[in-house]
Amino acid sequence: MTIQWFPGHMAKARNQVQEKLKLVDIVLEIVDARIPESSRNPMMDEIIADKPRLLVLNKADLADKKQTAAWLDYYQKHDLPAIAIDAQHKSRLPQIEKTVRQILATKITRQQAKGLKIVKLRAMCIGIPNVGKSTVLNRLVQKNIAKTGNKPGVTKNQQWLKVSDSFEVLDTPGILWPKFEDPDTGMKLALLGSIKDSIFHADDVALFGLDLLRQRYQAQLQQTYHLQAADFERDNAGLLLTLTKKNGFKDDYDQFSEKMINDLRKGRFGGVTLDVIPTPTSETEVPTDD
Repeated sequence: MTIQWFPGHMAKARNQVQEKLKLVDIVLEIVDARIPESSRNPMMDEIIADKPRLLVLNKADLADKKQTAAWLDYYQKHDLPAIAIDAQHKSRLPQIEKTVRQILATKITRQQAKGLKIVKLRAMCIGIPNVGKSTVLNRLVQKNIAKTGNKPGVTKNQQWLKVSDSFEVLDTPGILWPKFEDPDTGMKLALLGSIKDSIFHADDVALFGLDLLRQRYQAQLQQTYHLQAADFERDNAGLLLTLTKKNGFKDDYDQFSEKMINDLRKGRFGGVTLDVIPTPTSETEVPTDD
């Protein structure tokens, strides 16, 4: 199954981002730490161009900690400043403004040399739907100003938010891109809630997620659903039916599929990361180190 979702308001939002880019000093690109590369909008590279950027891996509490560390190292080696946070617990959020000031140190020094005591910085917050942009901003400003919700497409408009006397952030709607070149990208986005649930069939996405969990986090899958070693002798479809029965849904695999997707989104399997770091010589995927 191929998943695509690009409602009209996203095209409008993309144009607005392009227009407002000249007003900001830096871009905060928020991604889901569980799929740090799949949740990056490839259109943004062309739109942002040479504007300074900070990649923020949100929802790090739901991701595989070892893999998050490896992804941060990967981005650093590719000259892309990146940090990992969990917006639900705000202890690491001051790291955003601190890192922004490090990235913009030359600009700040230049402005101070001109006699400015307080150098005011402006950032634009971008990202695909449901990666937690608005939650990050609400924690930064310590108020529930940006509209949030555990579903994609909640933020529809842009708004400026004051983080401190010297730091403002522009919130923007989540923006996807018109076509996912890799079908797995659409599946991962659906699995973790960045695509409206009505767009896809739950069992197709659940089977895709089940396959990834079997490959990379089988022990966590087995523990969460109290599976036996013999259960893994079945193919993915057979295992899905087994899980449906074990969880009390009889033959209603659609209902269990929805449950499994929600279990993954809520972190019931522990920390999982579904994107795999490309090898130095190719873009092919390699198994993760659990």
